[in-house]
Amino acid sequence: MSLQAVYKHIFFDLDHTLWDFEANAKATLQHLYTALDLAKRGVNDFELFYRNYLLHNEKLWERYRNGFIRQDELRIKRMRLSLLDFKIADEPLAEALSTGFLALLPSRTLLFPHTIEVLDYLHNKGYALHLITNGFEKTQHSKLEYSGLTPYFKAVVTSEASGSLKPKPEIFTYALDKAGATATESIMIGDTLEVDILGARNAGIHQVHVNHINRNREALSDGSFPTYTIYSLLELKEIL
Repeated sequence: MSLQAVYKHIFFDLDHTLWDFEANAKATLQHLYTALDLAKRGVNDFELFYRNYLLHNEKLWERYRNGFIRQDELRIKRMRLSLLDFKIADEPLAEALSTGFLALLPSRTLLFPHTIEVLDYLHNKGYALHLITNGFEKTQHSKLEYSGLTPYFKAVVTSEASGSLKPKPEIFTYALDKAGATATESIMIGDTLEVDILGARNAGIHQVHVNHINRNREALSDGSFPTYTIYSLLELKEIL
C-alpha cells in the first residue's frame, strides 16, 4: 500500500539504521589493535575486546542520553572500561584509543544493504529526506560525507546542535521546524525502539522500526507497537 500522499518528509536515524556502526567500529578497532600493539599490552582476544567495547558504549550512551555523563566522559570511559576488562589500567593508552577511534571511525563507509538504492528510490519519489541523530555534529557530518550520503538529506539534526537527544520531544520539534515539516506529514525511520520509535511516537510522528537483527516483531516498553516494522531497508519500497 502506498502512503505517498500522506507522508512528505522522511526522517532517518543514521547509526545502526543506514550507517553500520558495529561493522565500522570493528574495522576501526581492529586497525587500532594492530597499530597500538594491544596484543603485547595484554589484550589477548580482539573479538572479546570488541564485544566488550560495544556493551560499554551502549550503556554509556544510555547514561549520556539521560544526562548522567558528559560527551568527553563517554568517549574516554568506553575505552578505559574495555581495557580494564583485561586488567589494564593505562590512561595514556585509553586516551590514544579514544583519539584514534574518533579520528578514524567517521571515514569508514560500510552501510546496511540497499541503503543507496532505497535513498535513490525515495528521492526520486519526491520525498524530502532528513536525519535526526544522537551523534556529535562534526563526527556525523564526516560519516555522511565519506559514505556519500550527504547529498540525500536536506535537514541534518544532531543532538549536539539541537541541544537535545532522542527520545526527548525537543529534538523532534527542532527537526520538524528545521525541515519545515509537520508531524502528521512526517515519518521516522530508526532501529532503536525506546529512542527513535518511542520519541517519534510521543512527538506525534509515525514510525518505521528497522529491525536488522531480530526476525520477530518487537513491542515498545509499554506494550505498543511501531506503526511499521521492517527487516530490510528494501521493504521501505512497500510502505512509501
